[in-house]
Amino acid sequence: MESILQTATEEATKKAPLRHNAVETFIEKNTGTNTGSRIPWLDWEIIPNDDSCTIEVYIAGGGCSLPGAAKVLMLGQGYEGVNQFMFDVITSYGVNACPPLLVGVGVSTSVETAARLSKKAILRPVDSSHPNADAAKMEKLLEEGLNSVGLGPQGLGGASSVMGVNIESSARHPSTIGVAVSTGCWAHRRGTIRFSADLFYEILSHKGAVL
Repeated sequence: MESILQTATEEATKKAPLRHNAVETFIEKNTGTNTGSRIPWLDWEIIPNDDSCTIEVYIAGGGCSLPGAAKVLMLGQGYEGVNQFMFDVITSYGVNACPPLLVGVGVSTSVETAARLSKKAILRPVDSSHPNADAAKMEKLLEEGLNSVGLGPQGLGGASSVMGVNIESSARHPSTIGVAVSTGCWAHRRGTIRFSADLFYEILSHKGAVL
């Protein structure tokens, strides 16, 4: 599957064509294929009792990565610390990601798990909510708070700074809260396709599209 997806990326880069956005670290040379060592980055999740394969693709420019940040909060900071960290990140660097943004927040036990969850959060539909009522309320409050800051579309000011705030969380160590922030720009380039065991496919993100 990994080699198939890498080949598909190379073909899409050539045929679409797509802008060449993969540079080999330390070599500092653009591969010209949007592929390279460990790129495209793949994150696997096994779903029990499911024989289908769902592929979610997120295509982001470098601006979306500029606000990306993660840390483990100090003891006692709690959920107020999650709120403060998210606001500090978005108000400091969010303009670089081409707002209005979709903000993904991961709340977990360490920087690496929180970071993965923050990326997972921006794959959720914009109008979705966390299944926990308190977390869903926090999503709404954070969205309202960011829009009241006045960053605005493309940083030019206004009340539409974010499309939404999505939180993904996991159980954690009782003494720590890891928090991470990832963003998606206004274009929010994502796609989802599901293959059944007999290779029948359905494009979930773009109704009516065919391969």
